Amino acid sequence: MNATEQFNNLSLLYPDADKKRLSSFGGNASFELGIGAYLAPASTPLECYISDDFDTVLYRQETVKDLLSSPEVLRVLAKCVPIIKDIVELRNLASDSTEDYLCSITEAELYITLIETLSEGILPERKKLTGRALNALCDRIELLTQSEGYIKINNSLKELTSRVRDVKSVCVAINLDGTLKPENAGLVSINDKKFTFPGAIERILKIDHSKSETTCIAPLIALDKNASEAEQTAMKIALNSALSSVFKNDFKAWKRIVRTYVLENTDFLIDLLPECEILTKAVEFISSLKEHGVTLTYPVIVNDNENSFSAIGLVNPVTAMKSDEKMVENDIEFDENAGIYIVTGPNRGGKSVLTCAVGDAVIMAQLGLPVCAEKLEMSLCDNIFCHFPDGAEDTTGKGRLGEECSRLSDIFSKVTKRSLVLLDESLSSTGSYEASCIASEVVSALSVIGCRTVFSTHLHTLASQISEINERCEKLGGVRVDSLVADIESGERSFKIRRASPVGKSFASDIADKYGLSLDAILKKRDIKE
Repeated sequence: MNATEQFNNLSLLYPDADKKRLSSFGGNASFELGIGAYLAPASTPLECYISDDFDTVLYRQETVKDLLSSPEVLRVLAKCVPIIKDIVELRNLASDSTEDYLCSITEAELYITLIETLSEGILPERKKLTGRALNALCDRIELLTQSEGYIKINNSLKELTSRVRDVKSVCVAINLDGTLKPENAGLVSINDKKFTFPGAIERILKIDHSKSETTCIAPLIALDKNASEAEQTAMKIALNSALSSVFKNDFKAWKRIVRTYVLENTDFLIDLLPECEILTKAVEFISSLKEHGVTLTYPVIVNDNENSFSAIGLVNPVTAMKSDEKMVENDIEFDENAGIYIVTGPNRGGKSVLTCAVGDAVIMAQLGLPVCAEKLEMSLCDNIFCHFPDGAEDTTGKGRLGEECSRLSDIFSKVTKRSLVLLDESLSSTGSYEASCIASEVVSALSVIGCRTVFSTHLHTLASQISEINERCEKLGGVRVDSLVADIESGERSFKIRRASPVGKSFASDIADKYGLSLDAILKKRDIKE
């Protein structure tokens, strides 16, 4: 790859073009888990940027570390985002020759502004940068600012723009026939001063401006405030056509410069737009988590085919952002005795929070960000599949259970051994016996596939079947299933999740309380004391 190709493929998130073409996540897991609201760019789904490539993740970690150590670089990138958006918008404008010329001038001005912003803001910070991405960006900026094309366009921009930008008015000549109907028309002159129109007072006082070279004696109806849209459009088209003829040579000279230099050297900046948005949001998100007292660490990425995930002091970042209290930390590890966890315990005991925390950690890790944990070691996932109670609203013709089963079936058509599956209160729309039977089959299938899974549920009968599921799936080469339990300490929820055998009690009152139908909830609503 030559230098030009290398610079055109410059990316803050990918070490090379081949890595950029590798598969990314599909689906909508980031928004189902809540973290997408904090990190997703405006133009592209966040899943398009979650990579399962080892080198790419390490490359991103370098970039994020640089941005965290140099806030000025981040500020400059954030400042560049609206400029790049303006360039994109200009390119999308369809216009006639004169407007196209003006747009290309504006694009060139924006390009100069953008390069100056990057040069003045980032290059002085270079000594602080250690990562490959931002150092490559510095190399590109230095090359551009010293290039002959940049110097030429910078020097000629003022001269070329003045030919159009200094135009304040035109004189139009219209030939009339014997009945005073227009025969033909044309431009007489292009002026750097505006003409004036006599006001009402001047007309009342009958002040004579007829001898003034810059005063009109009557307006053309096509530009009057009462003119129809069609009349104004016709005048605009005619005028632009005439101006295009006058500036024809300027158009050609300028377009040659723009097309051979500006277009070529802004493409890579446009490609950086969503990356700049993601990184800006990511660093702001990390900074906010720090302000909330969350411990952050860069995960150790294991480059193997094992489905490893070992977290100490894991915290859910979305929950942390919504609370000013110190978050309860939990440990979870997928190992030879647990490729799948069934999480049981009381309602609002932290089951769902932990389930989502695992998914959030994977997304943050594979974006190259530090994660909310004291320590995390993991191998990369190829996708995350969520099955949550509010995952879909369309139950027409299928019923709630049918809709849930349909979504589960869809997951099984896509999931692989390297995927992460997160199930939260799945199959809660049917009776516990029927739900447990279906859930047992689902867990068994996930075991045989071998993907990492967290299944938080009120189906305590499912947790009691773990031994049977393991015995059945071991013969098929499945991974083992284990149990996590949301702890109760002194009758109170601790929000600690521990690896233990499922508790025998069903927490029926908690399930009823979830829907506001426990005895306490009903009596409180009726304001009746026991």
